[in-house]
This record gives sequence, C-alpha cells and structure tokens, in this order.
Amino acid sequence: MDSFSYDLWLVIVALAILAVAWLPSLLANHPLSYPILFVIGGWVLYRLPLALPDPLPLNNPVLTMHLTELCVIVALTGTGLKIDRRFSLRGWRIPLRLIWLTMVVTIALFTLLAWEWAGWPVATALFLAASLAPTDPVLAGDVQVGDPNEGGEDTVRFALTAEAGLNDGMAFPFVYLAIGLAHSATMSSVDLTHWFLFDLFYRVGVGILGGWLSGRLLAYLIFELPQRISIKTTAYGFVALAVTLISYGVTELVHGYGFLAVFVAAITIRNHERTHEYHTYMHAFSDQIERLLVALILLLFGGAIAEGLLQSLTVQDAVMGLLLVLVIRPLVGWLTLWKTNAKGLKRWIIASFGIRGIGSIFYIAYGVQQAAFADSARIWALTGWIIVLSVFLHGISATPVMKRLDRRMAPAALPDETEPIN
Repeated sequence: MDSFSYDLWLVIVALAILAVAWLPSLLANHPLSYPILFVIGGWVLYRLPLALPDPLPLNNPVLTMHLTELCVIVALTGTGLKIDRRFSLRGWRIPLRLIWLTMVVTIALFTLLAWEWAGWPVATALFLAASLAPTDPVLAGDVQVGDPNEGGEDTVRFALTAEAGLNDGMAFPFVYLAIGLAHSATMSSVDLTHWFLFDLFYRVGVGILGGWLSGRLLAYLIFELPQRISIKTTAYGFVALAVTLISYGVTELVHGYGFLAVFVAAITIRNHERTHEYHTYMHAFSDQIERLLVALILLLFGGAIAEGLLQSLTVQDAVMGLLLVLVIRPLVGWLTLWKTNAKGLKRWIIASFGIRGIGSIFYIAYGVQQAAFADSARIWALTGWIIVLSVFLHGISATPVMKRLDRRMAPAALPDETEPIN
C-alpha cells in the first residue's frame, strides 16, 4: 500500500469512527441499525476507483481471524459487564437452555440440511452449522440490556445478552468435531472419546475455571488494591483491555476456550462490588474499543461483498440461509423455550433474534486454516449471505419490535422477570 492509499484509508477509518460514535444515538428511534449503513458504506467505497486494501477474507484468512477475534473478545467483556443479574441456574435457565438445547438442535438440523439437501460433505456441513449457529455479541446491541446498573433488565433483553455472551465459546467443540471429521472421514471411537474428553469436557471446563480465576484475581486488583495505593479513576478504563487479553490469553495457553473465559471473567468481576463506579468506566471503554473494531470490520465486509464475496453462492445455499434465519432458529428457539417464563411475544422475540455476525466470520477464518474443507469460496459466500440477511432483517426489525415489547410490558412486569442485583 503506497502513502496515498494509506493516508486515504486513515481518513476513511477516522470518518467511520465518528459515524459509529454518533449513529447509534441518531438511529435509536428509527427502524435502522448502524451496521446496515456501514455494510452499505463499505460496498460503496469499494465500488469507487480508490486504491483500498483487499477486503476478501478468502485472500486474508489470518488477518480476518485475528481482527474478528479481537473484536469478539472485547465485545464479550462489555457484554458480561453490563448484565446486572447474578448468575444462578434458576435465574439463567433461559440463556442456558438457548445454549445447550437451541444451539445444539440448530447445529444438528442445519448440518442435516446442508449435507442431504445442499450436497455439502458432512464435515463441511457440520463446520458451517457450528460456525453459523451461535448468535453474535457484537451486532446484537439493539436487543441487549443497557449499561451497568441501569436496571430494568427484562426477560427478553437479558436472555439475548447472556446467550450472545455464552454461545461463542460453547460452539467451539462442534467446530473442532468438524475439523476432526475433515481430517478423517470416519472418526474412530478413540477419536470421538478424545473429542468428548478434551475438546468438549476439558476445554469448556478450563474456559469456565480460567475465566472465574482470572475474574477473581482481577477483581482483587481492581477493587482491593486501589484501597492500598492511589490509582486515578482515569486509568480504570484501560483495565477493560487487560481483563480481556489476560483472560483470553492465559486460558488459550492451557488449551481452554478463551471466548468463554472472557465472558465468565467479566461476569465474575461484575458480581464483585456490583454498584462500584468502575463498572461504568470499564464498560464505556470496552464499548469504545468495540465500536472502533466494528467500524473497520463492517467496512471491509461491505467491501468484500463489492469485490465478489457472494459470487459463489448457489441457489440452494441462498435458500438454506433463508431457512436458517427465518425458520430453523425461530422455530427451534420457540420449541425449546417451552415451560419457561418467556411466553407469547417474548418467546417469539427471543427465538427470532438469533443475530449472526462477526463471530461466525472468526470461526470460518479459523476453521479453513485448520482443515481442508470443501470449496472455501462457497463457504465464505454462504457465510456472507447469512450475515447480510441477519444484519438487514434484524437491523430493520429490532427497534420497532423492542418498542412493541416495551409497550406491552409498561403496565406491569412479571415478578420473576428480574432478580435483585444486590
């Protein structure tokens, strides 16, 4: 990249940062989300005769993986910090059911559909399903809870926020299962046992334990140490990045799931000194970093579409993407929320707003470097198509749907929809 192109890209990124700082407030009362505008903006930029970097993830898998990885873990920290509800099996039963039942059934159905109907090899079908099943903590801000200690966490917003925080880590075992199948079409009982004990049991357990331990340690450094030494509150925000990188890096070093550890660490810190002003500083700082990364990634994603990301999309794959977003996730979500306190409109909103986004890009970029999956261009085309569908459909519908929910809830909230934060 020459100096002109570099300077031009700096100006574009700076304008994108200004836009991502202001647009969420400007669009708060309109049926339009800022990710839609950034995707369109990226597409327009790359249709102009400008010397811009190659945006296609197929040509830049390592950069794509690390950029989306950083964005997701920062988003997971912010997501964990803004949940007011303490963790308990009863209080978190809806998001836990969305992880262990809704997501798993969605993976199974989409794998079967891709394999039997669209003709994908079984390993690639499972890889696609595992990568596209988890909801995204980055692009789901319009349906999530508000800032720390704002109160008023209703069932819908809490469920969607907690699900987005948990399932990015919980989808990884199925990605590893697909990678194993790609290496060996017929996995032996030994291979399956290794997957169950190591990729599922050990990695999930280490992710949870690593997140809890790092959260406890960092909570001491955050809340106890300042009582012994003088630390300016202006330095609080930088600890958000430290929490993210320490939790993620240490857990990954011992082969646990770093995504899960980051979210658990944030929840652990949030449960310590719950009303401390630090939570607001930390969440605000992580939110700013997240928006910076989101602006860059969405511009590149729009540019990738302009440069032919969707050219390898087949009619069957396009239909399959529509089925995932409009039928499979909503129907499976609605069925698996049976016998919960999410009923009527609430149940349908939780089931329907399974937003796909930047997390799926990470999984695909990671997986294609670990195994030789069939037709990488087609994999990226289907992934891009589903993300475009989700960004536009959920981005347009989120504001009016949540407003309708708020009007329904205005007279009185169900007594078990929230739990005390103290």
